This record gives sequence, C-alpha cells and structure tokens, in this order.
Amino acid sequence: MFPKDYSHHFLNKKVLSHLLFWLIMLIYYMSSSWPFELNKVFLFERMFFKVIVQIILSYVIIYLLVPILLNKKRPVLFGISLLLWVYLMYALYTAIRCYYLVPKYPEIFEFRPPLEFFERITNAYAYLGNITGLIFPTVIIMMFDYFRHQKDVLKLKEQKRITELNLLKNQLNPHFLFNTLNNLYTLALKKSDRTPEAIAKLSDILDYMLYQCKENFVPLKSEVDLINNYIELEKIRYGKRLHITFNHSISDDVKIAPLLLLTFVENAFKHGVSQEINLATIQISLQANDTEFFFKIDNSKPELEAKRNSKQRDSIGLQNIIKQLEILYPNKYALDTTNEVKSFSLSLKLNTNGL
Repeated sequence: MFPKDYSHHFLNKKVLSHLLFWLIMLIYYMSSSWPFELNKVFLFERMFFKVIVQIILSYVIIYLLVPILLNKKRPVLFGISLLLWVYLMYALYTAIRCYYLVPKYPEIFEFRPPLEFFERITNAYAYLGNITGLIFPTVIIMMFDYFRHQKDVLKLKEQKRITELNLLKNQLNPHFLFNTLNNLYTLALKKSDRTPEAIAKLSDILDYMLYQCKENFVPLKSEVDLINNYIELEKIRYGKRLHITFNHSISDDVKIAPLLLLTFVENAFKHGVSQEINLATIQISLQANDTEFFFKIDNSKPELEAKRNSKQRDSIGLQNIIKQLEILYPNKYALDTTNEVKSFSLSLKLNTNGL
C-alpha cells in the first residue's frame, strides 16, 4: 500500500527551491549595489521590494499567462497581456519608490533626479528600459523549468521501458498467462463458443501493451478497452467467485498516461480475489472530461489478506506509477487510499486540462 498523498513531498521540494532562488536574487541585487550605497537598510528595502514585484510578475507569467494563453496558441494575446502586466508591475514599483522610499529616506534622494510618479509611469522610454530588468528572473525560472522538463522526459522514457517490462512480469505474469492459456485449452476441449473471444481479448491486451503505449499520453478509451479485456479474461479464470462492476463515463478526446489504471486493477485482483475462497467483489468507476478525471476502485479482502502487514502491498509497479504521476501530472493529481480490515479503496484525481 502507498501513502495518502504523494504530492506533498514534490510540492515542498519545489517551494523550497523557489524560495532559495529568490533569496539568491535578493543577495545578488544587494551585492551588486553594496559598494555604492552607504545606507544598507535603504539598500535592503529597495531591493526587497524589487524582488517582491518580480515574484508577482514571474508567477503571473508562468502560472497564468503561459498556460492560459501561450500554451493555447494565442501568442498575440499573450504578448499584449505580458506587456500590460510588466507595465502594472513597473507602476507598482514606481509607486513604492515615490510614496514610500522617497519620504522615508529623503536624504538619499536629495541629490538624485526627482521622482514624480505620473511623469515616470507615462514615460515610455523609462518603461521600456525597465522591461528586461523586471522579467529577468522569470526568464531564468522558465529556462530551469525547461531543462528540468527535458531531463524528466528522458527519465520517463527510461522508466517507461522498465515499467513496461514490470507490467509484463506483474500484470501479465506467467501465472496469469498460464491460467489464461489453461482456461483457453479447457474452452477449446469443450468446443465453447467463448474460445475465439478469449483468444481475441488476450491478443488485444498483448498488442496494446507491446505496440500501442509508446506515447506519453494515449486515448482514455483505449485504456478502458484494455481494462475491459483484462476483466473478461479474469472472469473466465475466477468464474462465480468474482462479482465485478466497471462503470465509466468519459469524453472521446480525453487522454491519459498509458497503463496507469491497469496497475490498480491488477492490484485489486491480486490482493482481493486470488486468495478469496468465497465471493470476491470489485467495484470500479471512472468519470472524465476535458478538464477533470476521477478513478475509483474498491475491492473486498479475504481474511488471509487482512492479517498480512499492509506494507506487503507495496510493489515496484505502484512506485513506478507514482513517479510517472509526479512527472506527467506535477501538482495536478491526488492519490488516496483507504485500507480497512475487509476492504481496500483507491481513488485517483487528475487535472487533465491542456493534455
């Protein structure tokens, strides 16, 4: 079993890295002017407010303008909005200087050119001259994010290869294949009408996992078909020992990282059905549209499974899934589990906006 929330560690690490970055920016600004400014308190306040203005501007650009406008292929509107926000932050910093720093430190500004608020904010040359300085930290953050994303993509490609091998060993492990082939053999001896159907479903599963999961995101409908095929084969294996429902309502154009959901379904069979001598139950629900995704699976637990240490439900497959979530859905997923004596429940929420 895995922890309640995997996003906290990732989020805290990112927050700390950003705090460190802005602290370095503040130190850099102060050190560059340190020899030329006698009043160090004034220097700190001036640079502190400059960093605050840059923080506001950076996160508006990165988390508002880029995803809403630039990523949606609206470059003209993005450019206009960018210039407008830069101007607003320029006006804010000018107001701080004129109405806070000048009255508080009149002796410093006594021998400097006068600061008139309306004259400064209507001076196009002054505004254009400050654009580079205001967006400089934003450019650095976006460059770091880009290179980090490229590094994560390389890691993901390697991880996908490992994950696919683990899935072939775990989801379609020799026991699963042996039992499925044995069931197919039995159906063939009985000349059952279900034999061609079962062969076709096994073929579809192998074809999908080996050849159709090469992209970072695949149509959710394909994943639903994969789960349905897997369930039908398991029904042949367990027969009347299994009661399972799979309710889903999805939009046609929704995409998801491949093989995420199958791991959770396989986990329910492995720990909720394989050791059960009585009736085992699994309930699966899935709703998804262009912006939101919700998946939930509940399974009963046999008495033997209930007595085991819950940590035994950890697996390499699940840990790989968590790593993929952190890479493909950073700050856009919530994974929760509830482990009771006779039942286990898992829910996954994703923000699929823009995918």
